[in-house]
Amino acid sequence: MEILVCIKQVPGTNEVKIDPATGVLNRNGVDSKMNPYDLYALETALRLKEKYGGTVSVISMGPPQAQAIIYEAYAMGADNGALVSDRKFGGSDVLATSYTLSQGITKFGKFDLIICGKQTTDGDTAQVGPEISEYLKIPSVCNVVKIISVNETSIIVEMDMPHHVETLQVDFPCLLTVEKDIFQPRLPSYIKKMASKNQNIQMLSLLDFDDQDEKRYGLSGSPTQVQRIFPPTITKDRELWQNSGLVLTDKMFEKIKELKFME
Repeated sequence: MEILVCIKQVPGTNEVKIDPATGVLNRNGVDSKMNPYDLYALETALRLKEKYGGTVSVISMGPPQAQAIIYEAYAMGADNGALVSDRKFGGSDVLATSYTLSQGITKFGKFDLIICGKQTTDGDTAQVGPEISEYLKIPSVCNVVKIISVNETSIIVEMDMPHHVETLQVDFPCLLTVEKDIFQPRLPSYIKKMASKNQNIQMLSLLDFDDQDEKRYGLSGSPTQVQRIFPPTITKDRELWQNSGLVLTDKMFEKIKELKFME
């Protein structure tokens, strides 16, 4: 089974700056890490490989420094990796990102199963995985909490719905987005890290794609724009109240109204 995992490099801290011109995160000089949800996706892929055989590849979209998380994936057990990187992809919204990744996946190889984390910690939209499947014209299942079984033509999974868990059988090729804690991610292996430190990463740019229409990528290909984004305000203001429970309850109620948390 040929498995592909989509991974993303995200800020490793919540202290990030905002580009005032584009309204997107300024990642320069900010410590980065692999998106935590993608660790669950990668662990799922590695366990499927160990049980059913095959290969695990990873693909990411980002600047050249995003190669770091691909090497991290190698140290965990991934076999191959590709980075989709081009300045023309900068400022992509979820739709442009999904289309760019679908083009990169098409050039990278043919896969039976694509696994994504449920969402990313810097965007939290949970839209990229399903949109990739739409562009690739393959079925997808979101919020997967359990892999029940796999055969030569399909996979059976459990999907977490708001009020129940649904069991689905999906034919290959298909895409899954997995919930956290589907499996506990393993730690990178030092031996694998040293063995793969010079391993090749396939670099893909716009010139490698079948569709090279620049209007479909980056800011030009993004129908949605961030109107305003800002870091949360940190305040050290504190109030200490002492009184009976009944008095404190009324005081708390009035304070909540004052702060406009309720009418």
